[in-house]
Amino acid sequence: MRRILVATHNKGKLAEFAALLGPVGYEVVSAGELGLAEPEETGASFAENARIKARAAAMASGLPALADDSGLCVAALDGAPGIYSARFAAGDYPAAFAKVIAACEARDEWRARFVCALCYAQPAGDVATYIGQADGVIAKTPEGLGGFGYDPIFIPDGYAQSYAVLGADVKDKVSHRARAFAQLVSVLRG
Repeated sequence: MRRILVATHNKGKLAEFAALLGPVGYEVVSAGELGLAEPEETGASFAENARIKARAAAMASGLPALADDSGLCVAALDGAPGIYSARFAAGDYPAAFAKVIAACEARDEWRARFVCALCYAQPAGDVATYIGQADGVIAKTPEGLGGFGYDPIFIPDGYAQSYAVLGADVKDKVSHRARAFAQLVSVLRG
């Protein structure tokens, strides 16, 4: 198996990456395992932040690296929290859910989109970025205990339940991250 560094300290993201990379012959090594610090996300877009993380990880480790920057873009919040999704939650996702749901109720606008920018960087400096999106609606109440982050309040188009209820088997096929990853698979297999 080939090794690839996943530039994250987020255990939920790491588990998703391991599930997606295993079948294409990659052993996942995390930034945390190697003691790599998380670089400051100073980009103005998901793609810029993913590039910052992937380049830093590849250069520091000497391994090919994958990094993503992803977030929830809510129509009732004019696209927020977007690239600030983690900071918007500040570790208290139930409070973030309440803010998102209240905004949707106030504007009677429930559409949302998860966006993932996935960046693949080689230690020599080659970088490629892939964008995946999943459209859906915000649940009127959080549902399910699976997944992580905003999964309990996001219902993808074509489904009647949140990612947290649908589980990893479905999410790994239809999520924003899975869609970005699908674009990368041919490069990894090559």
